[in-house]
Amino acid sequence: MQLMPAALRPACWAMYAAAVTTDALVDDEEGSPAERAARLQAWVDALRAELSETGSSPVGPPIAGPSRAGPSHGPGGDGQGRADPVRRALADTIRTWQLDVETLTPVFTALREDASGRRPQTWREWSLRTQAENTPWAMWCLTLLTRAGVPTTVRQEHLEAMPAFLDGLYLTDTLTDLASDLGRGILTLPEEALAAHGVSEADLLARRWTPPVEALITGLTEQAHDWLEQPALQRGVHPGMAVLLRTSTDLFRARVRTARRLGPALLHRTAELSPAVRLRLLAPARVRAVRAWRRAALAQPAEPVVALPEPRREADAAFLPPVPPRPHPSGECAPDIPAERLPRHVGVIMDGNGRWAAQQGLPRSEGHRVGSDATRDVVHGALELGLSHLTLYAFSTENWRRDASEVARLFRTMHDTLRDSDLRSLDVRLRWAGSPEGLPVDLADALRQSARDSRHRTGLTLTLCVNYGGRAELVQAAAGLARAAAAGELDPDHIDERLLAAHLPHPHLPEVDLLWRTGGEHRISNFLPWHLSYSELHFTDTLWPEVDRRDLWRAVSTYTQRRRRHGAAPVVEGTRV
Repeated sequence: MQLMPAALRPACWAMYAAAVTTDALVDDEEGSPAERAARLQAWVDALRAELSETGSSPVGPPIAGPSRAGPSHGPGGDGQGRADPVRRALADTIRTWQLDVETLTPVFTALREDASGRRPQTWREWSLRTQAENTPWAMWCLTLLTRAGVPTTVRQEHLEAMPAFLDGLYLTDTLTDLASDLGRGILTLPEEALAAHGVSEADLLARRWTPPVEALITGLTEQAHDWLEQPALQRGVHPGMAVLLRTSTDLFRARVRTARRLGPALLHRTAELSPAVRLRLLAPARVRAVRAWRRAALAQPAEPVVALPEPRREADAAFLPPVPPRPHPSGECAPDIPAERLPRHVGVIMDGNGRWAAQQGLPRSEGHRVGSDATRDVVHGALELGLSHLTLYAFSTENWRRDASEVARLFRTMHDTLRDSDLRSLDVRLRWAGSPEGLPVDLADALRQSARDSRHRTGLTLTLCVNYGGRAELVQAAAGLARAAAAGELDPDHIDERLLAAHLPHPHLPEVDLLWRTGGEHRISNFLPWHLSYSELHFTDTLWPEVDRRDLWRAVSTYTQRRRRHGAAPVVEGTRV
């Protein structure tokens, strides 16, 4: 965007923000595939309504599926009818530059396919989806240049080179965000890519750097590098456009090289360019672009485009580099456990706050406050240990039976903990599992905002189960399958475990390897029943406010001593089974 003519940057930023926002609506892990598709549809319907109110043509034909999904939540809207600045900026851009809104229909159709969670089987299917999501935005950029008076001639060689270039951009993004996607249990690469190198999906999701995985990453980086190099795109175009395309190619190829150099670390952290590399490539390009665009007398739009809010500054705490976990006051360090022996996902039932407070002669709310300190320390310990997923049972749907004043104080403690800069500064990606129904609006908003602010973190994924019920989650998944079957979208005979899991509200939450419950009780209390099928169970008598990270370390150390067979017979050395 920085290399486009100044007069076109607001419109380009509006399109970029709309592309990111709609993609986030279907990538958001909150809700079932049908609910994510409904959020997208609600955003599109709102855009269509806004354009219709001002006399513009609507956004193409409706996307297949429900056309009235109710108010949108998350990046697309706040569910209360207030205008979304991104959608408003896009609508203003469409009106001002008289863009053909039907161009976006393939984008929204492809995004709805993404919402279903179905992975492409082949490279061709992957490429077609990539083209559908990205080509319309590229065509709009060309339209902007044409209507601003920039000479733009599209040659046959441009049309032939563009698909490969877009595939290269998308594959580079996939490699860059691979660690984040694996942390969420997502694979966006086509199954054909894994099969070509004999890569096990389980190995990749578990972040095991096996020889086949190494061969896959090497092949993908080479493929992305080749796709990005399309010199034909820069021939016969305006000098300013040539600068933009050349610099984009250089930036993305630098990202590919960074991904290649990371090796095994690519499975654990984002392949980001250093500020020095970005500056080295962008600084001279900006100068060349300004000089090149001056050669064209650009026309101004008939009316100013609504400017988007300023992007977040790096000073924003959520966007600063994460700080390392704080050492334990005792000086004790986490046990040195090889990554392959660590549980991928630890679930914790934090029990005993009220009983601890009663033993101390304190109100139960004080137990929750001290318990929140224990939670912070356990999160620091999980980071020190190198866990990838930690899920905490903070408030169940059954907890509403407690005294209303205790519940209100507990919610206030949760809200204060979420706003705690100590947790926000860590390399922790926060997610929320549960229902907003009945929760205070400020707490639900804080949970959603914390999830949005931390989505770029790649260390520990911390899921807070607040107003959560495991049985309700299973009922919700079953209802979603029933609706899909009734609508003819799936054959009931083809429903299996994998399909049911995909319809859970949080389908990317991995199975729990270790369940740890404090407080002396020996039950799971409606906590993650689907994910606990093969969990190792660890119960301790310690009340939660008395817990610290060392208790977590002991629980994990105990886990590593167990032999997990998942129903298979034990193999005795020297015998044949």
